[in-house]
Amino acid sequence: MRLPKLAPQRYVVAAPSAAFSHRLGHLWEQAILPLQARRARWLLCPANLAPLAHPRTAVVIHDAAPLRNPSWYSGTYARAQHALLPRIARRARLVITVSEFSRAELRELLGVDAHVVAGGVDERFTPDADPGPARRVHALERPYVLTVASRTTRKNIEILVPAARALAADGIEIVAAGGDRPQFRAPGAAAVRALGHVDDDLLPGLYAGAKAFVLPSLYEGFGLTCLEAMACGTPVVAADRAALPETCGDAALLVDPTDPAAIERALRDAIASDELRARGVSRAAGFTWDATTRRIDALLGG
Repeated sequence: MRLPKLAPQRYVVAAPSAAFSHRLGHLWEQAILPLQARRARWLLCPANLAPLAHPRTAVVIHDAAPLRNPSWYSGTYARAQHALLPRIARRARLVITVSEFSRAELRELLGVDAHVVAGGVDERFTPDADPGPARRVHALERPYVLTVASRTTRKNIEILVPAARALAADGIEIVAAGGDRPQFRAPGAAAVRALGHVDDDLLPGLYAGAKAFVLPSLYEGFGLTCLEAMACGTPVVAADRAALPETCGDAALLVDPTDPAAIERALRDAIASDELRARGVSRAAGFTWDATTRRIDALLGG
């Protein structure tokens, strides 16, 4: 959390104890956190959820995907989001989101207006990041194209299967970093090698060692992984919908995420493009966590 570093006299981080792990965390958030923060001028909740009982909540809602398309999620999760998210948004004193796309989604689906504060790229993501440790840990012996996405339906990883088979003939594999989330639905994509969870310390090198990065997601409220790849000097292919064109600008090849042949062509073009690498590094440099922190601090009256 950078806000306490920016202004330690104004910000304190509240977090549940180990006893409130997993689903019990919701109990802590709704029942205990409001009591702990009862004297706080603001309660900033950065991850879509917030206690309904606190009267001075600022909540960051990254997107409205469960409301836009409930079929991407389990029935239980979709129903819970449909019940909670509108109430959280409408009770909050301040709503923040991460893109103009998401701002329009929140206005349409939740009936609230939000302030846009884009996310940032950590300084660890750089073209100089060493790919060696990630290659060793994950047995990456061949050149690879990377995607970083959980195995969820809206991430659309299965559309990469034809491209993975075509690139395999050239000795290039497509690998996916990210775990499964049981509350979300996703088909399999066996031709795309699953790396599972990748340690945060290995991620910069994993990006930097890739021939290209691809995100064929059907819905993104921002697209931070595209910027992380750009910052590492890796050319990016991204879906031409939701917030990804806004986030990537002209520094990525944008494709129809339902067209496998277009994705393969774009990946081959990206792999060969030094210009795309340079544009990506320049684009990512405009997104910093320091700027994000200062913008949020200003919205909170700092």
